[in-house]
Amino acid sequence: MKCKLLPFLFSILFSFLVFLGAKKYFSRANDKYFQVQKQSYRIFQPYIPDSISIFGEPVPIENIMVREKLEKEVLAVMYWHSRTILVLKKAYRFFPWIESILKEENIPSDFKYLAIAESELSTAVSPAGATGYWQFLKSTGKSYGLTINEYVDERNHILKSTRAACKYLRHLKNSLGSYTLAAAAYNAGPQRISSAISMQKNKNYFFLYFNEETSRYVYRIIAYKLIFESPTTYGFFLRNKDLYQPWQGKWIQIDTAINNLIEWANQFHLSYAELIYFNPWIKNYTLPKPDKNPYLIFIPSQKEYSFYIKELKNPNQIAGDTITL
Repeated sequence: MKCKLLPFLFSILFSFLVFLGAKKYFSRANDKYFQVQKQSYRIFQPYIPDSISIFGEPVPIENIMVREKLEKEVLAVMYWHSRTILVLKKAYRFFPWIESILKEENIPSDFKYLAIAESELSTAVSPAGATGYWQFLKSTGKSYGLTINEYVDERNHILKSTRAACKYLRHLKNSLGSYTLAAAAYNAGPQRISSAISMQKNKNYFFLYFNEETSRYVYRIIAYKLIFESPTTYGFFLRNKDLYQPWQGKWIQIDTAINNLIEWANQFHLSYAELIYFNPWIKNYTLPKPDKNPYLIFIPSQKEYSFYIKELKNPNQIAGDTITL
């Protein structure tokens, strides 16, 4: 009889210990957060404001066609969780740099969402060969001052590519008359937009007929703006510590050749892999002397994840809200 009871008693004792451990586990801030997540996940109709602007220009949201097209894009972004969460995290790191340059160049801040629509803030390469945060073709990138060769591809340089994008967007706006048309032209090319305006006798992007990609393009940018400006409204409850913090470090100007980037990086206590991680525009193990503008290499002063978390005042506060878990 004792032999039969022992496993049963052991099972009860084990369950009790597990319960005590689980209770302690879920009392921590991290685990409270994930417990709330399990309890509160729901699927909802997205919020569409009654008044919206993009690039400082009004969106005719009262029009049924415009409203339903926007709702389609909001749903696509809102419920493609894996991609949208990752871009929300990355935006917190890269937006300060992008916003600063947009402001210097007198380009509306909303254009930071165009970079998301283009590349999701990555060094992506399209089937047509468009590359980098702003998805420049090689010819266009070179014409706006970017160095692109076997050693470097400045389409993947967050500062230089953003500066080039500003110049291109300014040109498109001056040619077409509005920023919404400039954004459409960034996707389709200025000639296609000019042709559509001429044939359809209309200069408002929202009432012009385009192919599906260009028809959806500005709406997708608006969807990103709505969600990124109020993430909790659309169900994204990321904590401050979940966001990718802006890197701390400095930009170094290099106007001479670097014959061995591995050795050069070692003096800053960086591996070659880390150098490329912080500077994805570097393509080789050497850098020749720059043809025109100096190279700008980012050197981090901090690489430890724990350092960035310790710097946060309210790490468990929901980003964009006052809720703290």
